[in-house]
Amino acid sequence: MSALRWGQHLITAVLLLVALLRAASTTASSLWLAIAAAGLFALWYLFGFVVLRSKGSTRLPGYWLAVLVAIWALGMSASPEFMWVAFSLWLLIGHQLALGLSVVWCAAVYVLTVVAPFLHHGATTVSGVVGPLVGGTFAWGISRGYLQLERDIAERNELVSSLLRAHQEMADLQEELARSQHEAGALAERTRVAREIHDTIAQQLSSIGLHAKAALHTQQTGQATNALERIEELSGQGLSDLRRIIAAMSPSELDSQALAGALRRMLEDFEKDCEVSSELRVDVDLPVLDPGIQVALLRTAQSALANVRRHAKATRTVVSLADTGDAIRLDIVDDGIGFSLKEWQSNVGKNLESGGFGLPAMRQRLRELGGGLDIESTLGEGTALSAYVPLKNPEAGN
Repeated sequence: MSALRWGQHLITAVLLLVALLRAASTTASSLWLAIAAAGLFALWYLFGFVVLRSKGSTRLPGYWLAVLVAIWALGMSASPEFMWVAFSLWLLIGHQLALGLSVVWCAAVYVLTVVAPFLHHGATTVSGVVGPLVGGTFAWGISRGYLQLERDIAERNELVSSLLRAHQEMADLQEELARSQHEAGALAERTRVAREIHDTIAQQLSSIGLHAKAALHTQQTGQATNALERIEELSGQGLSDLRRIIAAMSPSELDSQALAGALRRMLEDFEKDCEVSSELRVDVDLPVLDPGIQVALLRTAQSALANVRRHAKATRTVVSLADTGDAIRLDIVDDGIGFSLKEWQSNVGKNLESGGFGLPAMRQRLRELGGGLDIESTLGEGTALSAYVPLKNPEAGN
């Protein structure tokens, strides 16, 4: 665009010089008036583009163009050779004025270019009429195209600016989304660690407390010794689990054995801790389970047995692990005192210090794998928990 503007200035200077030279060779009587008109035209033209034009804009005040046309008309009165400068005026008029007004002004300039030679010489020619018409139409068309080009460039620049702003907003949004995902991941990790601590260390500490209380209240040295030995064993397991959690390792129970074996060991420890008879029933044709499924079911069994030990007052517990075709189901049934499901549901989460985190944590862990937890219990008739996890996790798209 800068090259086009400088081209217009160059055309104006060349045409003004041509007009002045031709006037000097053909109009001796009015030469000084022609020189003065040419000088005034050049100075006013420079004043408009150097002083009046605001920075960053190509539009000039309307009075500047009117004065410029008046100076040109003065030059036409001195010599008809100033008609050469009309081409530059048509360029300026088409660019500076609105469509309708530019047509009127261009027509006025055209009339003056046709009439002036007749007034000076008393005659005109076909070329003197057609030439300015073609030149004026061409110049006006160029200027209107130049104006439209400026508008297109301005729209393009605005579009580019909008795209840059949108890109920056998108980058800010992605940064905020990444921050939110990081916070969500941190929250999920804290929840996972809380479940791990609840299902392992918290249960072991609870068992240690029970054995310590039993050792304090017994009068028999053998029983106290057994309780202390069990406390030592449980503390060792708790330390091992704590190290595993810190190191973010997979559950130690599943490092070298399958889920069924881990459940069997768990029931053996359970019988030692609370003297409740237990039975493990496992389908012989269980498929190989994903480690995540094994962890979830193992932790569910740990938490359920801890609840039996602490609250159920049961004499017998049956744990079943079965393949239902499209899911793995783990059932834990006891013959204890049971509880009111309605009352439990109304109090979930209200008193976590005294318990109540286990069942919601079990359910949440299983739901993350696409499974769930069903609970059946009646006061005086025991409790049955049924945990299930689909063999194909829908979230994984398998």
